[in-house]
Formats: sequence, structure tokens, C-alpha cells
Amino acid sequence: MAVLLPFQPTPFFANKNRAFWNLQIAGWGGALLLRVVNALANSQTYDFLIIILIEAITGFSISLVLSVIYRQLISQKPFITWIATALVLAMAVGLYAFIDAWVIWLYRPDSNASFAQLVLGVFYLDMTLLGAWSALYYAINFFLQVEEQADRLERLQAQATGAQLAMLRYQLNPHFLFNTLNSISTLVLLKQTEPANAMLTRLSAFLRHTLVNEPGGRVTLHEEIETLKLYLDIERMRFEERLRTEFRIEPAAGKALLPSLLLQPLVENAIKYAVSPQEEGAQISVSARLVGQRLRITVADSGPGLQIAGTRPNLPPAITGGAGVVSSTGVGLANIRDRLAQAYGEDHVFETRTPAQGGFTVVIEIPYEVAEEEEKTILPKPQAAATVVTSGGAHPTLPADGPAQRELGLRA
Repeated sequence: MAVLLPFQPTPFFANKNRAFWNLQIAGWGGALLLRVVNALANSQTYDFLIIILIEAITGFSISLVLSVIYRQLISQKPFITWIATALVLAMAVGLYAFIDAWVIWLYRPDSNASFAQLVLGVFYLDMTLLGAWSALYYAINFFLQVEEQADRLERLQAQATGAQLAMLRYQLNPHFLFNTLNSISTLVLLKQTEPANAMLTRLSAFLRHTLVNEPGGRVTLHEEIETLKLYLDIERMRFEERLRTEFRIEPAAGKALLPSLLLQPLVENAIKYAVSPQEEGAQISVSARLVGQRLRITVADSGPGLQIAGTRPNLPPAITGGAGVVSSTGVGLANIRDRLAQAYGEDHVFETRTPAQGGFTVVIEIPYEVAEEEEKTILPKPQAAATVVTSGGAHPTLPADGPAQRELGLRA
């Protein structure tokens, strides 16, 4: 059984030279056919068709010369283009009318009309043909120029967006490296060489893993979680049992695509403000599930949250604004907001929540997309979340609602 290959239509103006000749032949062929039909309808003799053929060939040839001239004029200043076009077109119409009148005069030497009368008689028709041809030539070429400028602008915007995404992505590495190298330096000063060496080894593994992906690339949620676990292994060297983690990722949600290193700043933020200030530490939960055709990711911690003043001694005046008003100046949440805006525009949700019982929650919702090789026709029904507890007990159920502050940089 024959297999039909998928049909991919080619844009008409993909090959401009071929498109020009197709339009040229179709246009003048149509004009020739129209005049032939008109001549036969008016009971003209068949030998008169030779004159019509000569006139069509003459117009076809003159339009080729005009195309060469117009190609040079179209790139000039508008005033020069239109003045020069009018002069060239007037001369072309005059030449066309002269040739037509001369052919008719040779065909009918006994005609009572003078040669000048014959020229004036065909002038209006020749002016109509060449005038319409010139108008179409400029209209099509101006349209193609606008399309090229639009394509160029789109490419430049895509490059600018990619550059900004790369900048935001590269901003994460110095931020993370500063904190990690500072921890290693502390271990070295305390002469804890073995933990310092283990942290360096895990840091190299984490960086090697992150360098595989392009700065503006996307990875599956499963891959993002694996990278996140490498980062948590480094932080667990510092906090040990104080850092407890839990992952609840639906199987279907794990196939979703998202910008690489999107979740690491959120977890780092939770470690800084939930695990570090508390002697007993805190639990960090990462969950992901499908909501219709969208992916919802939740990162929550069981820290003090933002409810009680003075419970976060690590919050400097630069972040609280000196008056208890949180105004993020770090790269954490602000970076995530910017990356989501660059990648999805308005088609995303970024919320921060402070539940009444304490803790801090970040909710991200983006369109559900999978890799091209994955089947996207039917989304599987949500299944029970797969819970993986790395350490610590069960995490309390996250509240479905609560005081929500949408897209506010509440923490660094």
C-alpha cells in the first residue's frame, strides 16, 4: 500500500525569480487571451490575431526592461522613486503606443486614420496595461520588503529574548556559587577538610550536570528534579538532618517541559529563610501536577513564613526596606518572574502564599508542553501523587488557598 508523504506547501514568493516569471507569463498571457476573445467577438479576421500577438510580445518585452529599471529605483528615496517612475513609465507607454500604431499602420496601409491618430488610439490601452503592471510590481515588492522587515524584526526579538534568558540563567550560577564556595571556605577554616572535599565533589557534579543544557533551553520536570537533588545533596552537607525534603511529582507532570534551573532558586530561597534561621530546620516540599492543559508546580517550606515579625533574623534591611515592607533585591524570586515572563509572556501564573499556620509557598503555573517525540493527543487522568520522602516525616497538607500575593518579590 502506497504511503503518502505529508504535503508541505511552498510559499509562492519563496523563490522570487520564479514567482516573477510566473506572474509575468500569467499576466501577459491573460491580457493576450482577453484581446483575442475581444477580437473574435467583434468579427475580426484571423490575421488580425498576429497583430495582437505582436502587441503582447512588445508589452512583455518592455515590461522586462521596466523591471530592471524599477529594481534600481525602488531602493531610492520616495520622491526620487515616484518622479523617476512617472518619467520612465511615460516614455515606455509612448514607445509601446508607437510600436503598436506602426504595426497597425503596416497592416492597414489604406486606413483613413493618420499615424498620429493611430498612436493616440492605442495610447490609452497601452497606458492601462503598463500602468497596471507597474502598480502591481511596486505593490508586490513593497509587500515583500515589509514581510522581510517583519521577519528580521522577529528574529532580532527572538535573539534579544534568548540573550535575556541566557543572562538570567547565567545570573543564577554566581549567586549559587557564592553561597556554596562561602560554605566550603567556612569548612576549610574550621579544618573540616573531609566535608569540604565532599562538598567540592558534589559541586563539580552539579555544575557538570547544569552545563549540559543550553542557557535558554528547556528540560523535562524529571530532569529538573534530578538537578535539584544534586543541589540538595550539597546543601545537606551543611544542614544535615535540619534539611528535610519531599517530592510529589505526578508521572505525567514529570514529562512536562520547563526552563532549566527554574526551581533551584526557589529551593535555595527556602533554605535561606526557612532552614537556616531555625535550630530544628524545616521541610521543603516540591509537588507538581496537571490542571487541565497546564502544569502547576508548588514549592513550600515549613519555616516561620512572613507572619511573625522578627522570626527571620537573616532578613537584612535591604530586603525589608527598613520598615517591615518586603522589597526583594536579590536574584531569587525576581529572576524566576523575569524568566517566566520571557518564556511565556502573560500565559503563566507566579504566586507567593503565606499560610496561616506558617511557612511559605510559591506556586507556578505554565502551559503543559512535552517534547516532540512524546504523544500529546490525550493527557492522562491525574493519578495519585508519587511521594518520595528523602528525609524527615510526612509533610503537612498544603492549603488550597490562603493569603495570596501574586507576583510579589517577598523574599530575595
